[in-house]
Amino acid sequence: MQADLTSQPAMGVAVVGTGFGQKVHIPAFRDYPRTRLIAVYNRDLAKAREIATTHNIPHAFNTLSEIVTHPDIQGISLSTPPFLHYEMAKAILQAGKHLFLEKPTTLKTTEARQLYQLMQEQGVQVTLNFEFRFVPAWMQLKTLLSENYIGQPRLINIDWLIPGRADPNLPWSWHGSKALGGGSLGALASHTFDYITWLFGPVQRVWAQLITTISARRDSESGHAKPVDADDTCVLILELAAGGTCQVNISATAYAGRGHWLEIYGDLGTLVLGSNNLKDYIHGFQLWGSQTGASLQTIEIPNWLQFEQTYPDGRIAPTIRVIDHWVKMIQQKQTTAPSLKEGVYSQLLMDAAHQSNQTGTWVEVPNLDDFLGRD
Repeated sequence: MQADLTSQPAMGVAVVGTGFGQKVHIPAFRDYPRTRLIAVYNRDLAKAREIATTHNIPHAFNTLSEIVTHPDIQGISLSTPPFLHYEMAKAILQAGKHLFLEKPTTLKTTEARQLYQLMQEQGVQVTLNFEFRFVPAWMQLKTLLSENYIGQPRLINIDWLIPGRADPNLPWSWHGSKALGGGSLGALASHTFDYITWLFGPVQRVWAQLITTISARRDSESGHAKPVDADDTCVLILELAAGGTCQVNISATAYAGRGHWLEIYGDLGTLVLGSNNLKDYIHGFQLWGSQTGASLQTIEIPNWLQFEQTYPDGRIAPTIRVIDHWVKMIQQKQTTAPSLKEGVYSQLLMDAAHQSNQTGTWVEVPNLDDFLGRD
C-alpha cells in the first residue's frame, strides 16, 4: 500500500536567487501545502532581510554555507543567473540537500553531467522547473499525441516570438553575455528542447544559427555602450530519432511577435497549440485539432487538467505542480521525469546548437544514457 504523503510533515525549503525566485518560487512554495519556507538567500544581507520580512520567512542569509548547513532545510530552490548554477548546485548536492533548479541547467553539458553523478552519489532528488509539462493545454496535447491523434509527425513548426528584449535602450545585464549564460537559447530554447523531447522523443541531430540582433547596450554604471555577444534570436532544425523534422524560430526581440505556437502536421491529422500573450508566457494557451483534412476545431481542455488556482503571474501555478512533482520524488524516493536527467538532455541539445552555429554543420546528438555513462 502506498504511503499517505499528505500526512508527512511539510518539508523545509530555502530560496536562493531572489529575482525570479521572489516573483515565482516564493509564492509557489508559500502556497504549496507540503513545503514551508525556512530561509531566503541574497548576497546583500540587508536585501535578504527585507525580502524575508516581506514574505514572512524566518531566516535571511547572505552565504550559501549558512543555507546548506541549516538543519531545518531539506530542499533548496536555485534560480540565480546561469553562470552561478554549477558551483552553487554542487555545494547544495554535496551537503545532501534536494535541489529545485531553474533552467538552463548549467553553462555546459560536462557540468550538468557532473551534477547528475553527484546527485546519484548523494542519493538526493533534483528536478528542473520545466513548467510546460504541467500546463493544462500542453498536457492535453501530450494525451492526444499518445492516442495517435495525428499519426506519424511529418513536420513540427515552433515559433516563439516575443518582444521582451526588443527595446535597444534596455540596459546591459548578464542576459547579454554568452559567458554568463545569457541569450534566448538558454532562456527559451532550453524549455523548447525539453518539451520537444517530452512530446516527440529524442533528437537525432541539430542544425542551428544563433543571431545577435542588438550588438550593444548601455552599461548602467559607466553610461557607455557595452558589447552584447549572447544570441537573442535562434533558428533551429531538429531531426527526430523517431522520424519527422522540427523547425524552431525563437526571438526575444520581435516587436508585436505572434507569441508562442506549436504546429504538428502528421499523416492522420494536425494539432495546433498557441498563445499570442506577449507579457505572460503561460497564460492564454489554446488547442486546436483536425483529422483527415477537416477544418481546425477548438479542443476543450478537461476540467481535471485545469489549475486549482491561477495567479496574475501565469508561471506560479505550473511551478506549484513542478514542486508537487519534486516533493513526491523526495518522499517516495523515486526519480521520475522531469528530473536532472532531463535537464542534462536539454543542456546537451543547447551545446549541440552552439557547436552547429560555430561550425555551420549538422551536429549529431549522443544517446543520453550513453553520455551519462561515460567516464
